[in-house]
Amino acid sequence: VALAGERFDAHSLAADAVKAGAAAILASRPVDVPDGFPVILAHDSLAALQQLAASWRRVWAGRITGLTGSNGKTSTKDITSAILSRQFPTAATKGNLNNHIGVPLTLLAINPEHAAAVVEMGMNHHGEIAPLAAIAAPQTAIITNIGTAHIEHLGSREGIALEKSALASAIAPDGTVILNASDDFTPFIISRTSARILTAGIGIGDIRIENLTASPEGSRFHLHFPDGQHTTASLALPGRHMAANAALAAAAGWSHGIPADAIADGLANVALTAGRVQLRSVAGLSFLDDSYNANPDSMVAALETLRGLETKGRRIAVLGRMGELGPHSPDGHRRTGAAALSSGINLLIVVNSGDAHLIADGFLAAGGSPSQVHLVPDADSCAALLRQSASPDDLILLKGSRSAGMERVLHSLSAP
Repeated sequence: VALAGERFDAHSLAADAVKAGAAAILASRPVDVPDGFPVILAHDSLAALQQLAASWRRVWAGRITGLTGSNGKTSTKDITSAILSRQFPTAATKGNLNNHIGVPLTLLAINPEHAAAVVEMGMNHHGEIAPLAAIAAPQTAIITNIGTAHIEHLGSREGIALEKSALASAIAPDGTVILNASDDFTPFIISRTSARILTAGIGIGDIRIENLTASPEGSRFHLHFPDGQHTTASLALPGRHMAANAALAAAAGWSHGIPADAIADGLANVALTAGRVQLRSVAGLSFLDDSYNANPDSMVAALETLRGLETKGRRIAVLGRMGELGPHSPDGHRRTGAAALSSGINLLIVVNSGDAHLIADGFLAAGGSPSQVHLVPDADSCAALLRQSASPDDLILLKGSRSAGMERVLHSLSAP
């Protein structure tokens, strides 16, 4: 499918696609291919891709869980997929292909033998969730929470809640909407749907986690369900927020009729998309790698996770800029710095770009010592500082927005 964007036009790659084994090409204008090669011309190749996906979705008779939220979408998608796959052949969004191109590609990757699918839906502007929901036609929705991600374009948490609630509004009355029992916008989202509601959370909700205990290896807890079922479960993912994601995923499993013990088995066999809260050893140092993306809410959650994990050495936070905050950016970065201090870290390293330096300012303004803060210009400098000052007993949180490219710190450390 030849798509044209701001920086590329894949129509120029048609001949390469033929050589690579394409069976046909869908394009918006004539392309340079061998005589007789099948070319399907559409007014808009992206719209045609979306129509193909919507058409295949109506043919495929399986059950789709649509998933969105400000934080934890991809992790919750991975956990939900692990649970559903205990009982159903399950397809799921790869990585975070969750936009107007990724959702159609996810749907078109569903095979006839699949019985269930988990489709992540992302957005950063008004009016983006409803079209994705219309294409995917989910019977179940999960909305993880309403935070501040993409607030630059949506203006307020109220605006974000309105946009996210479009997924709940798309669910038919005989479907199910699963919501965070602790989120203050849950009553608003409930008012926007006629579907059955399930809430999930830690110590609260229709599906709830009790007796949560955490360790560097993950967490252990009891799961309780509305029909009286309960089970002990473990999750090899550290952090209270990960346990909350697990409660939402468990609710999806229960709504699909999966028994409690099978849900626990799914939780014990989760494989997360790279860069999401994973303990990693790189160059002899221990990292809590949460480098894929960030906003102020997820920064606070990651810092709380760091505080809750046992370590023989120091707790070090290596943080980068957060994007798409607009006029909220200065406050969001300073708030993250203050949260870093209150989390009890021993050392803060800020990789400076954009407003990242304001994280250091917020740390100092909240009472942090200048000796605890290092502002470095890039990933290589950060890696050099860690080689010099960190020990194998330390635990290092790595986090920043996608645009900050915080994984480059690990790449630099791994370089010969």
